Amino acid sequence: MSDAALARRAIQDWHTLLEDHALAADSAERMEAEHRRQGMYFGDRPLCSVLRPRMMTVGQYGWVRRRIGSLMGAYRKIHERALVDAEFRGQFRLLDWEEEIVHFDPGFTSPCPTSRLDTFFSSDDQTLKVTEYNAETPAGPAYMDVLSEAFLSLPVTGEFLRTHVLHPLPARHGVMHTLLRAWREFSGGRTLPRIGILDWNDVPTVSEFIFFRDYFRAHGLECEIADPRECEYREGKLIAPGGFVIDLIYKRVLIDELLLRMGMDNPVARAVKDGAVCMVNPFRCKIIYKKAGLAVLADERNADMFTADELQSIHASIPWTRVVEERHTDYEGTDIDLLPWMSRNREHLVLKPNDDYGGHGIVLGWLVSDDEWQAAIRTALERPHVVQERIILPEEPYPSWVDGGVQITDRMLDLAPYISDTTFVDGGLTRIATDPLLNVTAGGGSSVAMFLVEER
Repeated sequence: MSDAALARRAIQDWHTLLEDHALAADSAERMEAEHRRQGMYFGDRPLCSVLRPRMMTVGQYGWVRRRIGSLMGAYRKIHERALVDAEFRGQFRLLDWEEEIVHFDPGFTSPCPTSRLDTFFSSDDQTLKVTEYNAETPAGPAYMDVLSEAFLSLPVTGEFLRTHVLHPLPARHGVMHTLLRAWREFSGGRTLPRIGILDWNDVPTVSEFIFFRDYFRAHGLECEIADPRECEYREGKLIAPGGFVIDLIYKRVLIDELLLRMGMDNPVARAVKDGAVCMVNPFRCKIIYKKAGLAVLADERNADMFTADELQSIHASIPWTRVVEERHTDYEGTDIDLLPWMSRNREHLVLKPNDDYGGHGIVLGWLVSDDEWQAAIRTALERPHVVQERIILPEEPYPSWVDGGVQITDRMLDLAPYISDTTFVDGGLTRIATDPLLNVTAGGGSSVAMFLVEER
């Protein structure tokens, strides 16, 4: 039996168990109780609204890991070249202030010790399409670990485990190990760092910071959560409220917000620039965080940088992507004049700001009028955007507890693996929604833990 068929059968087996009304009701109550007990909320929104995890086979997960390993090799190449080649770096469309900060030496070599690749994996034809590389502040690893524990506690899971084996895919350890590797390289010693988790104190992900703080402390690491506005830099030390001296910043605040709200001379930035503190991820992650990084990988002008295996992975998994500008380029072996071609092919294209997140500013060509599309192209010429070929989003049925019963609805779903040291996959998350802009706040949106599944 194929991996796709095994996964489909496991899903059906899970749903069949939920036909037992009492079992489904008990499972819904347990999931709600686990959310309250653990504080699993994105702001005031429950992290998960369904009664089944994402399930992949060992074979599917192994294939995804190998494909992403190849893509990460290509990402490291473009980052390394961008650091030393100003003309090449221009393809990423960095702003003037970003040009300044990417030259700050972080004290370690990894471009992005902890990151997340946002992709869509179709189990039916085993294809992977990459739509974004979150190389700056990837959220969710601790959420996924705690949510996995919640799924394992459900009564329906207990019944499912009579016939199947579920393997969780923990992710917090990957973050901890990459932080410590960066620290050892930065410090040159074996002492453990005091960790400061930095972000604004009113962001909806504060609950995840608490999960990480408690996890780090449980493994012998001193850790505090702090708002960058409350930190001081004095006598060569970055100090959080209460006098806690920070050696290593686990940076969850966005670079744009940190520097544009507080200025380039704020205490955190000065401590990083002076080498008084180690910061993960570093300022220079900005280069490949840009959505233009996908265009750099896919552009025919850069093909000679990559191995045959990397090129095959790029062509198979990076949707056709270009920076929006007046130029001729290649599309499926044909020379096209980009802007007129974009105007004619609205229904097959997506426009994305070069530096935004959470679906902000994205224009789906097939959902807007011709006039709206032309206006979006004009905006894309005024500030950096990329244009990307539309992909078909995979769907799976997910059960929810609605009005006293189980309701199974097809949801679009992504696959967002966590990447350690810009090299290998270490766990991941899945988001599901009925809205094609998949995120936690989208229509029908929810985060879902991932498990590997085998039949007993």
